[in-house]
Amino acid sequence: MKRRDFLRNSTLASGAFLIPSFLKPLEALASGQLTGYKNLVVIQLSGGNDGLNTIVPYGNDIYYQKRNTIAIKQPEIIKLNDMQGLNPNLSALKEIYDQGWMSIINSVGYPNPDRSHFRSMDIWQTGSDANQFLTTGWIGRYLDANCTVNKDPYTAIEVDDNLSLAMKGIKMKGIAVESPAKLYQATREPFFKELVNEHSNANLSEDNLGYLYKTMIETSSSASYIQQTSKTYTTTAEYPNTAFGKHLKGVAKFINSGLKTRVYYVSLSGFDTHASQLNLQGSQLKVYGDGIAAFVKDLKQTGKLDDTLVMTFSEFGRRVEQNASNGTDHGTANNVMLFGGKLNKAGIYNNAPDLSQLDNGDLKYEIDFRSVYATLLDKWLDVNNSSVLNRNFAKLNFV
Repeated sequence: MKRRDFLRNSTLASGAFLIPSFLKPLEALASGQLTGYKNLVVIQLSGGNDGLNTIVPYGNDIYYQKRNTIAIKQPEIIKLNDMQGLNPNLSALKEIYDQGWMSIINSVGYPNPDRSHFRSMDIWQTGSDANQFLTTGWIGRYLDANCTVNKDPYTAIEVDDNLSLAMKGIKMKGIAVESPAKLYQATREPFFKELVNEHSNANLSEDNLGYLYKTMIETSSSASYIQQTSKTYTTTAEYPNTAFGKHLKGVAKFINSGLKTRVYYVSLSGFDTHASQLNLQGSQLKVYGDGIAAFVKDLKQTGKLDDTLVMTFSEFGRRVEQNASNGTDHGTANNVMLFGGKLNKAGIYNNAPDLSQLDNGDLKYEIDFRSVYATLLDKWLDVNNSSVLNRNFAKLNFV
């Protein structure tokens, strides 16, 4: 039986065929024309990063009372103002901060917070209320809302093998591309090429088989576009030899090569610090800080920093008081860190968290995370936030 006959007669026709993993997020790719060249880079710190030991409220005695063994000692803190400073493992960010390329928003969260990793991450990725369950992500809905302009939704790239819920819309989805070269080679396999060549000029039906062929054709075209475009730029900047550093180096290469993409998504895990927090979180913060510093300096050198905005979030913060294992348990509100060359309000954006007015031992949120999203959507990505977030949220003044 010929391979094409096998496909036609297999369970593919009924939709049960398992599409290769590299195809799953690539459902609607093309090199369509995009409006504008502002780039948004979203960085997810998975596990619930402890914001109080990241941006340390060293000027508040309650911090030291609640964390008698895991508090960062004052002499080690990189002081930013009279109240807050950087964890020493983020020393690479001090220069970025001093240049006005960093903004810190304190006490970001949402009403009725959920302390489950999976549920809270879903809430952040979808932009939902705590009691609302959505199947689309806020970036995916941005793609949907902008589809009249960007008819071919080659607009968002996640540097990974899998696509996050944040990147999935109803009509459009982002794409997961960890390695352009690997994706390109996968689409050049003889079996793949044969199917693409056979159906590239066909009038494809809307059934499952036609859908798969259409996806494969678009994947082949887009893989070639990503590979060929990114090859036009050679990175000379030095990056840390970590997976996170390599991912950011890849994003910088995409941006510097002129790839027509608006949103990039990168994740760094390892922040669930129930025990031995100082060492565990410290090592991950160093990976994060060194990578971000290299990325920002690279884009500054190439003249792309003014057109790039980086937002870092985690699904929740940690409880104010340490636990018995020299760690912290799941909490609520947290800080959001922003980086870029065109920040309206660099430095500390708002007051430090209030450690004297807690909600059952947790920080009270002051800024809804969807106000951060609304600002990014309206002021940076040029789309009405209500069409993405399903209602209007107050916008902030960081851009």
